[in-house]
Amino acid sequence: MATAVKVDEDAKSRLEELQAAIRLQTGTSVTQQELLSQLITTAYDSRDDFIDSFREEHVPLTEAEKEQMQQGRFSSGTETDESDIDEILYG
Repeated sequence: MATAVKVDEDAKSRLEELQAAIRLQTGTSVTQQELLSQLITTAYDSRDDFIDSFREEHVPLTEAEKEQMQQGRFSSGTETDESDIDEILYG
């Protein structure tokens, strides 16, 4: 049983490009339904990575991102503890 799925023009165009690339590189013609089924299977098999692709930010930071954050740090020479921070933030 097939169900219709609406996609925008960009997605439809990219699906057609994938379909053509498969035909050119493998010599095998696949229907768009077969292509979508394979895409879903691939996403399902690596679901953690696929789900993560919808997150707004990626955690944990890469080593390069950590280094970039630390580049702007400097020591003020003043020791600060939690109560100092609370006082500054909350008065």
